[in-house]
Amino acid sequence: MPVIPMFPLGSVLLPSMPLSLRIFEQRYLKLLGDLITEENPEFGVVLIERGPEVGGGEKRLSVGTLASVVDIGTLDQFYGIESFGSQRFRVNAWLPDNPYPMADVDFLPDLIWDDSLMPARVHLEAKVRKLLAFASEFGDLQYGSDIQFSDDLMEACWQLAGVLPVGGLDQVDLLSSQSADELISKTYELVSALEETLKAMMSQPSTDQGEI
Repeated sequence: MPVIPMFPLGSVLLPSMPLSLRIFEQRYLKLLGDLITEENPEFGVVLIERGPEVGGGEKRLSVGTLASVVDIGTLDQFYGIESFGSQRFRVNAWLPDNPYPMADVDFLPDLIWDDSLMPARVHLEAKVRKLLAFASEFGDLQYGSDIQFSDDLMEACWQLAGVLPVGGLDQVDLLSSQSADELISKTYELVSALEETLKAMMSQPSTDQGEI
């Protein structure tokens, strides 16, 4: 069972999604220095269930994603890492943070694309794009409705899930999917729930006071 360096975060990394990090904590500067020496630098990302990102002592969830590093450099006067999500894993045991988190993990099987899912995937993409366009009326989003998805169909399914403006626990539920069909179904359910929430927000009467 492999032991990998870990970076607990307040957000979830899904496979085939990008991750940019600014590094300033001493423990992660040490991790950065170790990654630079690796031929294929990688680290694990898990969601922090309780506690802050900075300082240590946080409670971490056990399902995460391996981040494959594509660039290390400076970013806004900080050291930075550019990476993308690759393989999923489950933590068997946490090792002492010496000086940064390490964990013994089991890698989870990759999800396998099935061509019979193509109609559902096409319908999901249309629904996700419509949701992103709708949600953009309520504020700035990380991803717009014109985002380009991968030509690889399984990667695109992960990206359709990864661009949704949902919370960490919903993202972990998506990450825990055991088949492509389950991932598409869960993503569809989240999109539908978000649509209903936004429609309900739009139907609320304005609180602005008119002239008397």
